[in-house]
Order: sequence, then structure tokens, then C-alpha cells
Amino acid sequence: MGILANDDARSVYARIVLGEPVDEASTGLRARRLGRLLGDLVGSGLVEERDGGLVASGEMFRSMLAAEPVQRATGIERFLRDGRIDQYPAGAGERRELLEWVAAEAFTPGEELDEPAVNERLERFVDDVAVLRRYLVDHELLERTPSGSSYAAVVR
Repeated sequence: MGILANDDARSVYARIVLGEPVDEASTGLRARRLGRLLGDLVGSGLVEERDGGLVASGEMFRSMLAAEPVQRATGIERFLRDGRIDQYPAGAGERRELLEWVAAEAFTPGEELDEPAVNERLERFVDDVAVLRRYLVDHELLERTPSGSSYAAVVR
């Protein structure tokens, strides 16, 4: 379909669809340019050669319509790419949901870990573990122990 982004190709394709002549005089294109566009249209499957002429093919459109639709991600999946956080949600509810998922995946409730161990677990989700760790603390999903030397996953 990318070929139709080209104005000349789209104009030539329209002439073929309408059964109009496609030559230098009718298109205003030089023979070399016209030949290249026609080759691209045939190569793309939008046009086929039939009985010595060119006709628009509906096969590409039929196959596109028959293809499985792309499933849009929903929920926290919208913010992940390959299981890692691609961006943080702007909305508080969605951000909380994402952080709860991270906490459930990375920690066992009541578990106590030093900062390097927490960082190691969070590296699976983001490159900037300090930001994620701070979000988890701010949302009370991870708390700094009274001694300040470790973190504990909050029991829910």
C-alpha cells in the first residue's frame, strides 16, 4: 500500500481503475518514470497484466481484509514492550495498576531485600531502577525498613 503514498503512482493507479489510457500523453509522465511506476504497481499486487493490458487487482484488498486484525494492547500491556515498561501511565489508577503488577512479579510480600537486590529485580522491568523503586515506595508497595538498610515488600 505504500506505493499509493506517491502522487504519481496514485494518479496512474486511478487511471487504471477507471479504465482510462495510461501513456505518456495522458499522464504527462516520461516513459521511463511511467514504466517504473507501472512496474511498482504490478510488483505490489495492486495491478496485474491481463489480456495484454493492465487492470486493477482486488486480491491485495481481499487478503488484507481476510487477515487477522491487529489486536490492540489493553490494560497495563499498553505500557509494556517485550515485558518491560516502555512508558509510565499518566493516570494515577493505571500507574497504580502497573506498579502493583511489578511488585507482584518482583517481590514476595514481607520479603526484605537490600538495595542492590531490589535493583537487580527491577532491572527486568526498566533501565532506570531508581525511578521505579521510588514509585513503588511512593505507592506504598515497597517500604524502606526502619534501619534504612533494606526494603520490604508490603503485605496486601
